[in-house]
Amino acid sequence: MPYYIFVTGGVMSGVGKGIASASIGKILQSYGYNVSLIKIDPYINVDAGTMNPTEHGEIFVTEDGMETDQDLGHYERFLNQNIYRSNYMTTGSVYKSVIERERKMGYKGRCVEVIPDIPNEVISRIKKAVKKTKAEIIITEIGGTVGEYQNALFLEAVRLLKLKNPKRVLLILVSYLPLPPKIGEMKTKPTQHAVRTLNSVGLQPDIIIARSIHTLDKKRKEKISLFCNVDIKDVISAPDVSLIYDIPLNFEKDNLGKRILKKFNLPKRKKDLLEWEKAVKRAHQAKKTVPIGIVGKYFKTGDFTLSDSYISVIEALKHGSWANNCQPKFSWIDAEEIEKKGVKILKNLKGIVVPQGWGERGAQGKIKTIKYCRENKIPFLGLCFGMQMAVIEFARNVAGLKKANSEEIDPKAPHLVIHLMPDQEKYLKKHQYGGTIRLGAWPCSLKKGTKIYSLYKKPLIYERHRHRFEFNNKYRDLLEKKGLTISGTSPDNRLVEAIEITNHPFFIGTQFHPEYKSRFLQPHPIFVSFIKACLEQK
Repeated sequence: MPYYIFVTGGVMSGVGKGIASASIGKILQSYGYNVSLIKIDPYINVDAGTMNPTEHGEIFVTEDGMETDQDLGHYERFLNQNIYRSNYMTTGSVYKSVIERERKMGYKGRCVEVIPDIPNEVISRIKKAVKKTKAEIIITEIGGTVGEYQNALFLEAVRLLKLKNPKRVLLILVSYLPLPPKIGEMKTKPTQHAVRTLNSVGLQPDIIIARSIHTLDKKRKEKISLFCNVDIKDVISAPDVSLIYDIPLNFEKDNLGKRILKKFNLPKRKKDLLEWEKAVKRAHQAKKTVPIGIVGKYFKTGDFTLSDSYISVIEALKHGSWANNCQPKFSWIDAEEIEKKGVKILKNLKGIVVPQGWGERGAQGKIKTIKYCRENKIPFLGLCFGMQMAVIEFARNVAGLKKANSEEIDPKAPHLVIHLMPDQEKYLKKHQYGGTIRLGAWPCSLKKGTKIYSLYKKPLIYERHRHRFEFNNKYRDLLEKKGLTISGTSPDNRLVEAIEITNHPFFIGTQFHPEYKSRFLQPHPIFVSFIKACLEQK
């Protein structure tokens, strides 16, 4: 029988529950336990696939093709293992399952009610994830903030599970302690209110992780212990850090792993964070910087610029940089700004990434960026939509197809070098968007003698996809004759998976998303090589 840890948040959203959950998982994994993590999103969306990336952040794709919250990416990067579709659920998916079961007489004609049937479905899904992953300890992150209507049913699931298994269920609250600059004192009152809100639904946190700008002092720990009814040893300090991979080590300063094992009455089988500590030390010691531009279109949210839409790309670039003993210096560049101001704003960059995206907006700015990289020998990496834009740029400016375009951008263009995948038309006609695109890990055959083959050092790879449009094979021979190298295809040679230009320091585009598989302890070879090429720029 497994042990269950639930992580919920207090005071405000974005408090860091995902990283905290991943860090707890890493610590317990280092103690010798088989650990897996689950994310519960309180959205009516059935999955994350149709969510606006500017509003929700990156859509992460699992190996088995589930479109999920970005926190699953953190789980994979910390645990260095795959997380599957069974480890993700939303309010919408839970309700959908219950309703479909009711329609099939799965409840044998009885009245189906929100409580207990929705919480019981949540518990059932958690247990299925345990069975799939064979986890000894399963950590479930509950999205949202304590006190919200949206996640109340998930907290009820925690209560029901804890009622039946009091010694096998722990609840951890990640809460925020503000430090108002005009007051000059870290405040515990919001956390006290968050705990009382939990108490009102029949739950008491076993451990409180206190997020703040600075490390908690003894007095703040004493106040939280007194007013929130937890042992002072169970108040864990979580100050802001420059590197998220520091967090497991920070938690261990307050003996978080030992406290969890003690509450579960479990032995410490081993403790081995040595490799992790070495990697963190290497990252901190890297002083040389390399300026990298990310040309996207999901940065702006009101007056603020956010990078959450491309978090896996950013982390993969960091992994590749640390492997080269340097630090990336990012510039977030909106593709529409390039359309307005031109490529002069790219002048001081050593390398440029054009990541994923959808639709017409900003496409011409991305194409201009790629032309600049190709002509000026600037290392370029195109991911998914970025690869497609590279094909269009090459077709227009090298192969002479001046009006080449993607069917997604201009369906009436005379040369659709990127077109809709054949099996996708039926979905679009029926307005079936969610979960219908090409998703998950697919095989890719690499062409010997190419740059990308030299990075993987094997002929067959598996990488993850998330796209509806593809390279149009009608133009394949022409583009190859003009100098575009098709370096990766599906094993049956029908789908183009990777392109490159050989007489260039680094010019690679992939239809797949290598960033999804880059891990802190195992940087992806494409990103390592890309950063190396950037460092070699004069």
